[in-house]
Amino acid sequence: MLDEVGKLSQDEGDYVEFFTTGTCVVGEYRCSGCGYGVTVHESLPACPMCSGTSWEQVDWSPLVRARRLQ
Repeated sequence: MLDEVGKLSQDEGDYVEFFTTGTCVVGEYRCSGCGYGVTVHESLPACPMCSGTSWEQVDWSPLVRARRLQ
């Protein structure tokens, strides 16, 4: 099983890209410090809950919210 770890590409692994406060983005993001969520259509703010400056993008799908409501 450990032999397979070396064969994973960046897309297949557990790689998470982080974005910092001030980065111009569009989408849903969660604070990497406390998990607070924001929807952004310009630059990422400092987290209003913990003042964190590191964000990760939330996987988005047009059906995600519909599935949560069922």
